[in-house]
Amino acid sequence: MADQNTYDYIIVGGGSAGCVLANRLSADRNLKVLLLEAGPSDSSYKVRMPAATAYVIADPDMNWHYYIEPQKHLDNRQLMWPRAKVLGGCSSHNTMVFIRGHARDYDHWRQLGCDGWSYADVLPYFRRSEHRVAGGDDYHGDEGPMQIRASNDPNPLQQAFIDAGVQAGFPYTPDFNGHQQEGVGRYDLNIDGGNRCNTAWGYLRPARSRPNLRVKVNSLSLRVLFEGTRAVGVEYEQYGQVHQVRAEREVIVSGGAINSPQLLMLSGVGDADHLRGLGIPLVADLPQVGENLQDHLDVAVQHECKQPITLFGSNKPMAAASIGLEWFLFRTGKGATAHLEAGSFLRTIPSMEFPDIQHHFVPMIIANHGMDWPDRHGYQVHMSQMRPESRGYLRLRSADPRTHPIIQPNLLDAEEDRRCMRDGVRVTREILRQPAFDEFRGKEIQPGDDCVSDADIDAFVRAKAETAYHPSSTCKMGTDLQAVVNPQLQVQGVSGLRVVDASVMPTIVTGNLNAPTIMIAEKAADMILGKPSLSPAEVDVAEPVERKAADREVPELAPA
Repeated sequence: MADQNTYDYIIVGGGSAGCVLANRLSADRNLKVLLLEAGPSDSSYKVRMPAATAYVIADPDMNWHYYIEPQKHLDNRQLMWPRAKVLGGCSSHNTMVFIRGHARDYDHWRQLGCDGWSYADVLPYFRRSEHRVAGGDDYHGDEGPMQIRASNDPNPLQQAFIDAGVQAGFPYTPDFNGHQQEGVGRYDLNIDGGNRCNTAWGYLRPARSRPNLRVKVNSLSLRVLFEGTRAVGVEYEQYGQVHQVRAEREVIVSGGAINSPQLLMLSGVGDADHLRGLGIPLVADLPQVGENLQDHLDVAVQHECKQPITLFGSNKPMAAASIGLEWFLFRTGKGATAHLEAGSFLRTIPSMEFPDIQHHFVPMIIANHGMDWPDRHGYQVHMSQMRPESRGYLRLRSADPRTHPIIQPNLLDAEEDRRCMRDGVRVTREILRQPAFDEFRGKEIQPGDDCVSDADIDAFVRAKAETAYHPSSTCKMGTDLQAVVNPQLQVQGVSGLRVVDASVMPTIVTGNLNAPTIMIAEKAADMILGKPSLSPAEVDVAEPVERKAADREVPELAPA
């Protein structure tokens, strides 16, 4: 390899984690850093405009458009699993809900053998990532790259959801990322002056002018190059040409829960029998690569709205033009948010230590990943199970890097997962039947008045549940035999190779995964650079909150 193709660090994947690493590693001007991204730049208005999320997902240039295997417990449906293929990764096509997870998620990681990953250990890195508009405190930072603001959508339906949750006996929480996650409230959002603040905007943009950082888009990584069991570089394809680049120090894989294990296996790191069957030379026999796949499953309860205050009609030409013009000129209005601003974290069983379901409220009815628009005024609440017991896996379909892998999440394989989804639907309907919605509530569209029994609700979930876009845990961190990486995120059995993204989570966390992925990359950057970890932050964490008696008995649904 020629000298101009040699770097200290090569980062594969310019997503939520990769952009963080590119910034933090290249801050040392003595280090040469290369960032490889399979997709395009994030400069499109579809990325910048918060309300255009569905258009990013629909764009084949910015979405891998994966499909999972038929799901036994979802009527054998093959669900689409959108995964971003663009600078900023999933921070470029998510709904900008900035949630960290529950403190007990990270304490559980520590209990699993991940020393240095307790809540006290990771909180300083969450704080370091944040520039919270409301200011910093023991739980929040105010000097970080990610611009974080509180929800401010004036639509009365957002407040109605919060009021209804309180009327149903659940606590109000002013800050899901603070002292108490449990309850109903408004989300923090990574939106900066009406623009999506993805990691490409917050982290990569300020670093792009550094002479020691090179960013290559539209560059598909084909394999990690090894000398013996040491990773020494990457082979990638850009515009039809195959190139090889060398890493003097480390190769860092940050492709996410699908692409990272796929690249490891393509490079000879994985189950020996599986790789030999595809003709891939073995570098390290790690059968656990691609195992432990977890996701949050999501289903929506929908109602018609009696008042014309929803987003119905916003996609029609005149309305869309007006919304777009206001956003382009002023970065304000309906285009300046993704409209998932109110929600909750609740327990379906009182004896649980922390929430097992999450809600996202949306002031419209929509389906098919935002691509099927409504035909009437309505609203919906997305309910997701937070800690599934079901475990899936990922395998190569072929040795061709362009071929999508086999993705088998085994959704709802565990009875406890089916119980949680069933009870979660009941809790969701209970909230939506509270007095706060009386002036808005029309008939229940989905699942409908005739969906009453356990069997009815189970059938509804099987027919309608979709991904919440949170695959994780396929390159599990730990010290046991099931771990792919150690607590320093170094791949077992080889040297010079780390994985830094959501795939290293030993267990999925309680909430959206973007903020935790950014935290993982922040912490990993210190490890890679040999810096001491930030001092642990011991803060108060709320105990489970006893649910109060509802303000009134749950009424029957309004008649159609």
